[in-house]
Amino acid sequence: MSYFAVAVGREGDEWEAAEVDLDAVADVEDAAEVMREAFPDADLTLLFVDADDEYLTVMRLDNGDDLRTFGSDAEYASQSRLGEALLGDLEPEDTEEIDSEDEESIAARPTELDAEPVGEADLLGDLGVPGSTLLALCAKEGMMPSDVVAEVAKSLGFAEALEDAAGA
Repeated sequence: MSYFAVAVGREGDEWEAAEVDLDAVADVEDAAEVMREAFPDADLTLLFVDADDEYLTVMRLDNGDDLRTFGSDAEYASQSRLGEALLGDLEPEDTEEIDSEDEESIAARPTELDAEPVGEADLLGDLGVPGSTLLALCAKEGMMPSDVVAEVAKSLGFAEALEDAAGA
């Protein structure tokens, strides 16, 4: 299974992005170390993994600690070694627990998920992408993982850095 992985780091108000290699990653701690190495001084580091244009994994590391992970579909863990390393220990996301108080989140809530999301869908909520929005993007017909990442990048303000990293 092929993948594209990009780490995005924010230091102050500045975002940087870099493609990263996850071939040697055996577990989430190895992935966290890749994130730390990519942006050692970052206040916030995100990792986006697009596997075969089918599965999305998002990881968040605050100040080098407090690792949180979301996977668009638990099936990814059974489909590849990397999927098992990143999502193998995660529980299915309880979509009923997602904060959906604001109208935009309620409108964005998927009516039906064809996948079994795992981890913490609300890991970007404090940055402006509530869990309900992330789930809706992942569930939207025709939306590929790279499209979801592009929408998140636009919302959070690192679209230009992401384009630079993907084009490099």
